[in-house]
Amino acid sequence: MPLRATSTIAAILVDDEPLARDELTYLLREFPDVEVIATGTNGLEAVRLITELEPDLVFLDIQMPGLDGMGVIRRLREQEVPMPHIVLATAHDQYAVEAFRLEAMDYLLKPVERERLGQAVERARRAIAEKARTAQAAEPMPAPRGAPVRTKLLVKSGGRNLIIDSQEMIYATINDGLITVVASGIEGESSYRTIEELQSNLDPEAFWRVHRSYLVNIHRIKEVIPWFKSSFQIRMDDKKQTEIPVSRVQTKRLRALFRL
Repeated sequence: MPLRATSTIAAILVDDEPLARDELTYLLREFPDVEVIATGTNGLEAVRLITELEPDLVFLDIQMPGLDGMGVIRRLREQEVPMPHIVLATAHDQYAVEAFRLEAMDYLLKPVERERLGQAVERARRAIAEKARTAQAAEPMPAPRGAPVRTKLLVKSGGRNLIIDSQEMIYATINDGLITVVASGIEGESSYRTIEELQSNLDPEAFWRVHRSYLVNIHRIKEVIPWFKSSFQIRMDDKKQTEIPVSRVQTKRLRALFRL
């Protein structure tokens, strides 16, 4: 994963109590490198925000209706969502053992104290910096320019194996291990197993991994839509006018591409 353009820590707060969210948001203003990019009110919303925004850090209440904080962590793992660093918060201390069993980075008791929050933020800084160093060291070398790319793609639709020009692909998305290709007038299943594998066979100047679950044709982007703080969605020119989230990691390229 590429390093972020700045050292800002993108954070999400999820708590069903408005006063608790407001208090934590206020306390985090003392840490200029922490940017609260979104807030949520329940566990299901937490899963959606984490999946779409790919934050570095999540402050997550444990006791919430529908899906509690522990359930959020389990759901993210079931869906194989890259895990952010998670700080669990609760007014009760009996959940601590289970929190650390689920590898939460820290555990805060409400009401949250400034000093204790500072310790959690510092722990997050160190963990995020180490994760970035590890990711940079493991990042594969880019394919050399001029490497052969596929100009045709096979799309399985309605029991038929259809062949399309690769440039006709508007975007591809993966869900539960299945890659769906949306092209001009055609939507169907790809034979590739991963988005990475599909991307490696296409023109890198035209196809862009804007999010872990989406690969888009740059030439088929119709609109850039401001979304949460410092983040965007893009609208594609397929029949459904699909809106696709741009991960924070890829926001810098989006800004450069369209001079935002």
